[in-house]
Amino acid sequence: MRFVATADWQLGMTAHFLPPDARARFHQARFDAIRAIGRVASERGASFVLVCGDVFESNHLDRAVLSRAFEALRDVSVPVWLLPGNHDPLDAASIFDSDQFRDMCPEHVHVLRTPGTHQVLPGVEVVAAPWSSKRPVTDLVADACGSLRRCDDVLRVVAGHGATDAFGFDSDNPATIRLAALRKAIDDGCVQVAILGDRHSTTRLARDVWYPGAPEVTDRRETDPGNVLVVDVEQSGVVHVETVHTGQWRFLRTHRHLGSGADVDLLREWLAAQPAKERTAVWLSLEGTLSLTESAALDAALADASDLYAHVVVWSPSTDLHVLPDDEDMTQLGLTGFAAQTLTDLCAALGACAEVPPSADTAEPADGGAGSDGAASAGLAIPLPRAALGRAERELDDPDVAQAALGLLYRLAGGSR
Repeated sequence: MRFVATADWQLGMTAHFLPPDARARFHQARFDAIRAIGRVASERGASFVLVCGDVFESNHLDRAVLSRAFEALRDVSVPVWLLPGNHDPLDAASIFDSDQFRDMCPEHVHVLRTPGTHQVLPGVEVVAAPWSSKRPVTDLVADACGSLRRCDDVLRVVAGHGATDAFGFDSDNPATIRLAALRKAIDDGCVQVAILGDRHSTTRLARDVWYPGAPEVTDRRETDPGNVLVVDVEQSGVVHVETVHTGQWRFLRTHRHLGSGADVDLLREWLAAQPAKERTAVWLSLEGTLSLTESAALDAALADASDLYAHVVVWSPSTDLHVLPDDEDMTQLGLTGFAAQTLTDLCAALGACAEVPPSADTAEPADGGAGSDGAASAGLAIPLPRAALGRAERELDDPDVAQAALGLLYRLAGGSR
């Protein structure tokens, strides 16, 4: 017997962290994943598809989500069994009990509404543990398996959803799935394999106990998302599991130390080398110190990447990147007047040089003529309102403000050209 195991479709997920255009592509990808699962089932000769919880993002979704889900499910040629999970429990507002679901659901799509055994094929049963509320007070999987006895003529698959005690989380929660009880049911021959939803990364917990993970990535912390499982169960009870990748999207995290222009170039090259940028979101964690010129190059690299990627963000909680101008930065700007003094103050606030080195164009003339504030100066003088300067002075003790102001001054002075 062969089937496709999956979970955590979360159809209707909003992905509020993405820009609007990327959000629409991400939303559609979750429906495309259903068709991809159908193709896997057809190509591998699977008898059915088992979805272990969180089919929908919630019980309160726009009717278009259901319509698009059913349209995709019609392209799946084998029976599909849906288990309600914590996002879409069988409570009073259950989406599975809505008029639209009852009226439009394809005939080959079935909801595992009751705990216990459901015959899905002759000699094959799914032992279901559906959620009836968002906060169960018992181990639903243990409850569903509690009365099972070994039956050599029947192959059984557990369909559950929720956290287990395998990782040490929620060990005091009575709803946590107890792995030892599941393993005993398998060892006793009462069930052959257990498929669980809730963890979005493909994970083998124990012999024949699996989280298939979500068929599309949902969070940057996931380690192995975007997969389904093709599960073979021999009549003897021996189980074989194959992981098949279905996801189109990638959420990437990368940590970079930036201390030179060469480091910035390496980051730019890494960003340029990634495939499918329109379906890739990147969270950057940056540390180090750059000059103004190098910082401007970094800004340009990130701006170029943002035009191509679904999302590029420098993740503030794990970023410790500083900008300190070097002598070359300040000399080549050729600032005079208030702008030069502001640059000096900003550099001092950031722990850099105390004064702006004079350039040939901004040095005091020997004949006592027009000085650094004079109209005859060839240096760049940026007239800044005194009120703004006073406000900047009050905020210079904030390094983030000082650093942002320094970057703005650099760009205004033409340093990014």
